[in-house]
Amino acid sequence: MVKNSDLNNEKKLRLALVHAHPDDETINNGVTMAHYVALGHQVLLISCTRGEEGEVLIPELGHLASSQEDRLGEHREKELAAAMKILGVDNFSFLGDPERRYRDSGMIGTEPNERKDSFWQSDIEEGAKDLLKIILEFKPHVLITYDEFGGYGHPDHIKAHQISMRASEMARPIWEIKKIYQNAIPVSIIEAGIEAMKDSETSFFGVERAEDFPFAKPDELVTTVISNDLLIDKKMEAMKAHATQITVDGPFFALSNHVGAKVWGQEFYTLVYGEKSQPFDENGREIDLFSGIEPG
Repeated sequence: MVKNSDLNNEKKLRLALVHAHPDDETINNGVTMAHYVALGHQVLLISCTRGEEGEVLIPELGHLASSQEDRLGEHREKELAAAMKILGVDNFSFLGDPERRYRDSGMIGTEPNERKDSFWQSDIEEGAKDLLKIILEFKPHVLITYDEFGGYGHPDHIKAHQISMRASEMARPIWEIKKIYQNAIPVSIIEAGIEAMKDSETSFFGVERAEDFPFAKPDELVTTVISNDLLIDKKMEAMKAHATQITVDGPFFALSNHVGAKVWGQEFYTLVYGEKSQPFDENGREIDLFSGIEPG
């Protein structure tokens, strides 16, 4: 769970991230995590499931799929560990305990989504209590998760949002998380990606208009950006560590080829709890998740 060294240094600022499956954290927050680790702050990742229902993109590992040997979850644990080593995050864990794990739910309407041990079918209060234990131990100043739609509607992302917001509320009488952020991608960024790739053989994640992209947030709702071009290579390398889920000839790397790798040097957020604080960039967005927060 939480390393003792994190608990004993009250001068450090602490960031917790709650994600649904291994690989979500690197795609959404790889630069952010590496950025704050490099600054000497404490970073904790909680993955709610092991991603057992993910598609296996490596043919020779197809036997790990849930429809065959059902061992993808344990393999994705190793991928996550490799990615976190690259980003410098040595504090990461899974929600629940070995006796009561939460399983990847798959999409709504699928057989895995109906399983009683799926994360989607679990009780929100129970999941929130599991997360509450971690929050009260780690005492994060800032928490990152998804919006109420889970970004693109995946039930595990939605449930991760629900338990994150509930657990932070439950913790408040004992420990108040000063700022809560939700992952976001501005419409303008989506539009730039679509324009850059319109003449290529690879589409921008299968969409032709920014409004069709489920992650897209109106620019005015995006409050915060973390930028660090020096960490792009680390993020890309960490994405490659999730080899069963992300392929180097897929849309993520195609985007880099057409827009430039710099597109991955920025990660965007919407502040949903706490006060927006200086410093701001030229668009009026925060450039530090911890702005306005004192250690302790």
